[in-house]
Amino acid sequence: MRCASSHQFKRFGVETIEAARCGQNVSLNLQTSVYVSMDIDALDPAFAPGVGHRECGGLSTRQVIDLIHTINQPIVAADIVEYNPRCDISNMTAIVAAELLKEIAGMMVKTSRSFQ
Repeated sequence: MRCASSHQFKRFGVETIEAARCGQNVSLNLQTSVYVSMDIDALDPAFAPGVGHRECGGLSTRQVIDLIHTINQPIVAADIVEYNPRCDISNMTAIVAAELLKEIAGMMVKTSRSFQ
C-alpha cells in the first residue's frame, strides 16, 4: 500500500526511512541541510507509550539516537511530533522526547561547526 503523501515526499525530495529498515545499518546519503521531524509514535510503545497511535514493533530509543548521530549535514531545524500527554505513563514519553531533543540539538551544534 502506498502512502497518500508518498507522491509529495518524492515531489519535494523528502527521504523517509521505514522502521523495518532501521535494524539494518541505515546509511543516510545527505547532500543538503536537514530538517529533522521526529514522529515519536515511530517508537515502540515500550519506549514511548504516550502517543496517539501506538504500534508494536516500532523503534527503540537507541535506534533513533544512533540514526540521529549519522547525520553529517547541518541540521537547520527540527520538531518532535505526536506526543500525547494523556496517554503517557509516568512521563516516560516526555523524558524520551526530551532526550531525543537533546541529541538533535547536540547534532545541530556539531554539524553547524563542521560547515562554517
